[in-house]
Amino acid sequence: MSDQGKKTTWGQRLASGLAAWRFGSVVGVFLLVVGVLGWRLVDLHVVDNDFLRKQGDVRTIRVESIDAHRGVVTDRYDEPLAVSTPVQTIWANPSEANPSEARLTNLARLLDINEASLRQRLEEYSGREFIYLRRKVQPDLARKVLELEIDGIYTRQEYRRYYPAGEVTAHVVGFTDIDERGQEGIELAYNQWLSGETGRKRVLKDNRGRVIKDLTLIRDASPGQNLALSIDLRLQYLAYRELKAVVAAHNARGGTLVMLDVDTGEVLAMVNQGSYNPNDRSQLAAENLRNKAITDLFEPGSTMKPITMAAALESGSYSVNSTIDTNPGFRRFGRFTIRDHRNYGVMDMTEIIVKSSNVGISRIATDLGGDVIRDLYARLGLGQPTGIGFPGEAVGVLPSPPKWRPVEEATLSYGYGMSVNALQLAQAYMVIANGGVRYPLSLVRQNKKPEGQRVLSEQVTLQVRNMLREAVSRGTGKRAQPGFYSAGGKTGTVHLVGAQGYEDSQYKAIFAGMAPIDNPRLVTVVAVDAPQSGEYYGGEVAAPVFSRVMSDALRLLNVKPELEVGEAEMAASASGERG
Repeated sequence: MSDQGKKTTWGQRLASGLAAWRFGSVVGVFLLVVGVLGWRLVDLHVVDNDFLRKQGDVRTIRVESIDAHRGVVTDRYDEPLAVSTPVQTIWANPSEANPSEARLTNLARLLDINEASLRQRLEEYSGREFIYLRRKVQPDLARKVLELEIDGIYTRQEYRRYYPAGEVTAHVVGFTDIDERGQEGIELAYNQWLSGETGRKRVLKDNRGRVIKDLTLIRDASPGQNLALSIDLRLQYLAYRELKAVVAAHNARGGTLVMLDVDTGEVLAMVNQGSYNPNDRSQLAAENLRNKAITDLFEPGSTMKPITMAAALESGSYSVNSTIDTNPGFRRFGRFTIRDHRNYGVMDMTEIIVKSSNVGISRIATDLGGDVIRDLYARLGLGQPTGIGFPGEAVGVLPSPPKWRPVEEATLSYGYGMSVNALQLAQAYMVIANGGVRYPLSLVRQNKKPEGQRVLSEQVTLQVRNMLREAVSRGTGKRAQPGFYSAGGKTGTVHLVGAQGYEDSQYKAIFAGMAPIDNPRLVTVVAVDAPQSGEYYGGEVAAPVFSRVMSDALRLLNVKPELEVGEAEMAASASGERG
């Protein structure tokens, strides 16, 4: 064989060997890969099968919170005043959503939001996994949203606070924010009691984020505790109706009414004007948020005269039959003059209350001294917190100068130079009504009679009640007579205080009283701010509200009428004097 032939044969053998080596290498690598993969499959499924399960869990199992149900607020007879109802919240996972999705147009229309803003938010927060789109909507709307089947759009259940009585109980109950945290009223004062504890659970979700199955409960949600208030919703409604009517009729700036149970200190009704609807806060005005019965202070005026009279009787220096010379119908203290409507001359103690004599009561105060009067005011709860636990309570001012000036003693006797809120005034009259015992006030239902503190003798309170009876039957409070029931009370008319001091043409009309007078069941205080219809005295504006509210309230409470038909008609037809 020639050299050329030998070279060709050797080259063919070399090429054939290289091809065989390459083929073997490829087969070997392939077999090695298959072996490694096979081993890994065996390892994952037999030796270390937890890995796949963990990776699957990471992609499909989530931990979700379980919202706690906020406690229900009810009146004293378990009528609901604040409840939480289940609603749906629409949210998005921007990392899954497509801002260019055509169906977002329909979503924006359903949720009543701007489409361009929606797309911008999804694009802007594309790195996030959660944003709210619309919170706390009706379940029917949430169902329509899910029917659009848009990637990254989900719903979750939450709760929304609802107030069945609306504006009637708004100032007492208050309201919560969107996360059901108390913001005003009882909702704020008892937020911790009413709030529950959020729970947590593991759930299985599909690739669209929908919950397929609840897996395990990590911690169950703990619902908030219910709260029964002392409020009687029936009395609250009628008090609100009458107060709203008188404010509208007299074109007044506002008003307040407080009703107490004489024997327990429970608040049965507490209303204000203006008010607001906690279910619709779109037109909410900040000035209407205050519970004025507790937060707003005023000078109580002539409603303090019966308390000063009680101090005089308690001192032993005066009796019911004592007389006071009020001639010539006024008293001067430097540049300051105290006047009566006319010169009443010599009057006994009852007539001073019936005629609402500033001169008469101030002469008594000058004799007693300011400390004696102030001491009784304080014992009745004036100038100090009521202990009711309501947020924003104003304590008021009860002066205590190191040395009383004669004019200070005089004005203190008829309620000037001091300030109270309507609830404090009602508490003071409660002590007169129940025979001299001061009970702690409460907005929460009491299941047993609380322990009270005696601050006045029964004899003194009985004598003062008889004077208050006369003030209603033939004095400045004639218009306060509540139908078929006897009553006692006192009118008050005070100048409102403005930025520059007392406003000459702006008044607060007040009436504080109790009924039935022989065995009082209820105490009610009515105050109307700045009536503009021409009438502004307490006997003209506030007393008729007391009459209507107390008449209906006593009937609702099944209190037996005391007056015959003829007596009630005569009382109803009597016209009130100014006071």
